[in-house]
Amino acid sequence: MPAPLILAIDQGTSSTKALLVDSAGAVVARGMAPLGESHPRPGWVEQDPAAIWDSVRAAVAACLDGQDPHRVAAVGFSTQRESLVMWDRRTGEALSPLISWQDQRTGPVCEALRTPGTEALVRRRSGLPLDPMFSAAKAKWLLDTLDPDRARAKAGEICLGTIDAWLLSRFGGDAVTEAGNASRTQLLDVRRAAWDPDLLALFGVPEAALPRVVSSTGPFPAVRGLGPLPDGVPVTAVLGDSHAALFAHGAFVPGQIKATTGTGSSVMGLVDDADALDPGLCLTIAWSVDGPALAAEGNIRAAGSTLRWVADLLGLSTQDLADLAANASSDGVFLVPGFNGLGAPWWDVNAVGLLAGFSLGTGRAAVARAALESIPHQIADVVEAIDRSVGRVHALHVDGGPTRNPVLMQLLSDLAGCEVLRSDTAELSALGAAHLAGLGAGLWSWDDLKALPRDRHGFVPVMPAERRGTERDGWRQAVRRASGKPPETAGR
Repeated sequence: MPAPLILAIDQGTSSTKALLVDSAGAVVARGMAPLGESHPRPGWVEQDPAAIWDSVRAAVAACLDGQDPHRVAAVGFSTQRESLVMWDRRTGEALSPLISWQDQRTGPVCEALRTPGTEALVRRRSGLPLDPMFSAAKAKWLLDTLDPDRARAKAGEICLGTIDAWLLSRFGGDAVTEAGNASRTQLLDVRRAAWDPDLLALFGVPEAALPRVVSSTGPFPAVRGLGPLPDGVPVTAVLGDSHAALFAHGAFVPGQIKATTGTGSSVMGLVDDADALDPGLCLTIAWSVDGPALAAEGNIRAAGSTLRWVADLLGLSTQDLADLAANASSDGVFLVPGFNGLGAPWWDVNAVGLLAGFSLGTGRAAVARAALESIPHQIADVVEAIDRSVGRVHALHVDGGPTRNPVLMQLLSDLAGCEVLRSDTAELSALGAAHLAGLGAGLWSWDDLKALPRDRHGFVPVMPAERRGTERDGWRQAVRRASGKPPETAGR
């Protein structure tokens, strides 16, 4: 009999990717389908749920082209997080667009709910700050718009779910959502891994309108309608994309930190003491296999999106922008990408985008360099918060498209002041889903997963400590300006 294979599907913001992985952990085939997004109003970001499902089918078909689909023993999913869609439980028809994690329409919802008491409740139960990025305010907005009296929601006729729940619903059966994805909704008691009655009441979300929470290894409905994959192949793992990347890095114990960088960035690592976190960090469920594994996380709203925006502004491709920035100096210019406020560790929804320190002599190269430097500066902000929570970070695992840029990786090592270990596998979130799916299918044990080869490229700091301090102080001053605070008071 031919050796079994694992199919992993990574449903992201800009594309859906599929990987076929063999029993040695090697990638034997790939498939990809691009995705778009729409911006119907300023601050609104939406995607078409049907187009997302079509992209999953296209990526799977491309990945399995020329392969024997009957060798696939199990399927794993990694998915974008916090984005939310409403659908009809009976027909499966989407009743709303997918409201993206980037969407800011619910800022007023959060502000209307914000009191010291509600902020403390939300943080204590969900592990998350009261912020438009998370799903709870999106759920309230959708219900207020489409089911204002909550009649259909209370009757269980409609379902609100993150993209993992939406995709799994395509296979039929009871609506379910994976615990790690559910922990990003702001409706879950993160320590109990269960929907929280007080949070549901605060946001006006009936529990009958939510999917059932299950562990990261299920049980999930089996595959249906993903040809040429045969119907009935089991789904044995689901993870949020950032969580899947942490899993693929083999970061199975506290103290191992990773940064996934794409449109935004997520810095994450497991923690022993959930009560010792810096207030700028979130508490989340990384995965739930033999119970919830809790992690500290800092979410950065704009990373790769900053580079795309500046490239468009300057009339360049992103590669041309990277080339322009590679050997340039920012000359004291700082770009704070507060397009939709700032995420971790600042969590300032009112922060604005800012270009600081420029003069009549500032050229395109300095602006390009400042855009590039904004990514490691933001990651370094979160690394410093993790330092304050769990002790000094000596090595940072990284993955994601922008990490292919060696100049960016050296900047990250210099500004964060630690070794940076870049994965040589581009599709790390999909690989993490494959690893957990293989564990769930009995293809690997935990010891096998720990022993799998992980090719990495290292970068060590070369920037003098004095210059690092100057650069970091200048960045903090710029962040204070973006937040409307006096620049003369440096630091947080």
